[in-house]
Order: sequence, then structure tokens, then C-alpha cells
Amino acid sequence: MKATDARSLHGQVVRELGTRIVSGELKPGDVLPREDALAESMQVSRNALREALKVLSAKGLIEARPKTGTRIRPRDAWNQLDADVLSWRCATMPTDDFIEKLGEMREIIEPAAAAAAARRRTQTQLARIDTAYRQMEAARDTSEWAVADLSFHNAVLQATGNEMMISLFTVIESVLGMFFVLSAQTAGDFKYSLPHHHKVLDAIRRNQPEVARKAMQAMITDSRANLEKRRKKGVRKAS
Repeated sequence: MKATDARSLHGQVVRELGTRIVSGELKPGDVLPREDALAESMQVSRNALREALKVLSAKGLIEARPKTGTRIRPRDAWNQLDADVLSWRCATMPTDDFIEKLGEMREIIEPAAAAAAARRRTQTQLARIDTAYRQMEAARDTSEWAVADLSFHNAVLQATGNEMMISLFTVIESVLGMFFVLSAQTAGDFKYSLPHHHKVLDAIRRNQPEVARKAMQAMITDSRANLEKRRKKGVRKAS
């Protein structure tokens, strides 16, 4: 689902209320104030508020009930893959929690995607993966690296020819970019994972699905281990 344009008035209301719900400031079961009172407190028109509430309802965050008002829905009712909900959750959840959950999702999806890309890729798709790899090689700082890294993984998913996998990337793109920035900043050498990427590229080039699968799995495992070292180091410093 496409992210809400936060520049519009009702988009600003969506973002503010959505963030308050996802962060836990507004808890499941809580009832929102009456429309007139909520609109006044947020300094918006009732029309803008109503539009925002419709958007939040479509995302599964709230529901309006006759006589009882608008209530915050349980977390398991939220559309967790909605672009806005995912972004708000990642911005408000603890960093370690975000890393763990995104890492689990990557382990499920990306090795299979690499294997599919090795089976189905076209020459044009292979060229895009190769170009992204060359951009990673040429990166001068962590920001350039993260952008190129994201392009690499996007190109691999595009090469699967699986529309559902490709659509999933558009949802997780922003949070995956955050993950790559954090991973690069944590490593002493932000290009430490370049050999893993080369193995994935080479396996896809040679049409070797299982080799590509294992290479991608090794890359993700190594990235998670690197970030786990960061977490433990932070714990030691805090103690």
C-alpha cells in the first residue's frame, strides 16, 4: 500500500495519530475523543480529521463503532505491511527489536529470491545487478554504500520475475535502507560484505540457484552477526 502524502493537511493528521497509536501512546482499546474535540486539539477542520480517520481505518489501526466511538484496534488487526505502518513501527520500536524482526524476514525471503533470480534472470536484469555491485565497489562513504546496497537487493528481487516479491520490496524499501545504513555504520570497514555480494552476483551470472541461495543466506547471517556484536558492545558499555 502506498505511503500517505504527509505534506497534505489530512496526511499530517494521519502521521501524528498513526505514530501515537503505533508507539503505544494510544493503546489498543482506547477510545479517541469526539470529532469536534479532537479536531480542535489538533487544530484542523473536522473534514480533514474525518479524511485522516478513514485512512487510519483502512490501515486497520482504528474502527468506528456506533454509540461507543472510534477505538484503537489490537496490534494483530493492523496492516503490518502497509508502508506507513511499517515506517512508524520502525521509527518507534527499539533498534534491536527492529534489527531482529527485519533480519528474520530477510532470511525467509532473500535466499529464495537469489535462487529464483539465478534460474530466471535475463541479461538485462543481470546487468542491473552487476551495475549495483560496481556502485558498491565505488562507494566512498556509508551513505553511497547503503544506496548501492539497496539497488543490489532490489535488482536481485526484480530478476526473480515474481510480481509478489517485487511488490514486497516496494513496501520494505525504506526500512531495508535503514538496515543497510546501520549495518555499514557498525562495521569497521563498511565494504566488509562486498565478497558476499560478489558470490551472489557470480552465482546468478552462472545460473546456479543453490549456490546463490547459500551465498545470500551467508550474507544475511554475517550481517546479523555483525549487528549482534554491536548490541553486545552497547550492553557492555551501558553496564
